[in-house]
Amino acid sequence: MKFLVFTLTLLTTLCASGLQTKNIVLITLDGVRWQEVFSGADKAILNNKNFVENEEATQDRFWVDSPERRREKLMPFFWGTIAKKGQLYGNYRIGSTVRLTNREWFSYPGYNEILVGYADPAINSNEKVWNKNVTVLEFLNGQKQFRNKVAAFCSWDVFPYIINSQRSGIPVSAGEDGALGRRLTDREGLLNELISEMPKPFDTVRWDAFTFHLAMEYLQKETPRVIYISFDATDDYAHQGKYDRYLTAANVQDGFMEKLWKWLQSHPFYRDKTTLMITTDHGRGEGDKWTSHGSSVDGADRVWLAVMGPDTPTGGEMRDHPAVFSNQFAASISAFLDIEYNSIHPIGEAIKSVFIEEN
Repeated sequence: MKFLVFTLTLLTTLCASGLQTKNIVLITLDGVRWQEVFSGADKAILNNKNFVENEEATQDRFWVDSPERRREKLMPFFWGTIAKKGQLYGNYRIGSTVRLTNREWFSYPGYNEILVGYADPAINSNEKVWNKNVTVLEFLNGQKQFRNKVAAFCSWDVFPYIINSQRSGIPVSAGEDGALGRRLTDREGLLNELISEMPKPFDTVRWDAFTFHLAMEYLQKETPRVIYISFDATDDYAHQGKYDRYLTAANVQDGFMEKLWKWLQSHPFYRDKTTLMITTDHGRGEGDKWTSHGSSVDGADRVWLAVMGPDTPTGGEMRDHPAVFSNQFAASISAFLDIEYNSIHPIGEAIKSVFIEEN
């Protein structure tokens, strides 16, 4: 009842002020640590030869003494655009907290929490099990104004199960899957060929570049109102202990998002009517534990959030705010679209500060 009252109050306030958001783009960067997002390359890891193959080249590309300049070198879109026009949460060094509520601290439980709005203790593995929970994507796809206007493009091949494409009817391109829909463009046909011909970088994951370009083609062709894009290489390189490649993957993902945002702002259907939300499914450990996550790894429940769009006040690095939790993201996505997200389970409240400037 408390959540229902809060949500109705928030939506009433937002309606009165006039929401501009008509479309949502949700992006996740698998296993990207808050430490790199807010401080750039970690010197202790960067100087460890066990984790960096070409130390000199990696230092030249990503290292500078100032943490502010380091993070700009690593993620220039985050710090050149989002920090100036949107909000960034999760810099624990300045007291900004974003945490998981699930107790597992790895991928499937993390993505479920983000998309469903609550932590399900029954989800305790990364196995390909059809998700019994209804995601906010499925909920929105069930609304008349969003029907057949929701899609997902994900590098990891477990996502059709997380989103439950079988039940939800949401088109999900993931893993070895290619372009969605019957009317394929020439570019989509080529991408499909390359996916089938090129070896996968990891057992269950395709190249993030395929995910990005397939999503871009779909945006131009179908103009969905809600699209979810999930990149993965950062997590896989981290598990392999390849810090140089982890940094490079994060930098490339940042570049993808910059290209996406510029395209959205150039398109009349999306320009100044689209909110971008970016987060991660879990954190990682520190020092030698940076390669790992899970409930036994201290700090793996620490995540982060970036939000930018026409209804989000400019705040840059957010300070002095109530703790934010991943179970709040689903309600926030729905609230941006002026829809109350209903669930049979109690869900996290929409994040007030991403909508309304607090006095």
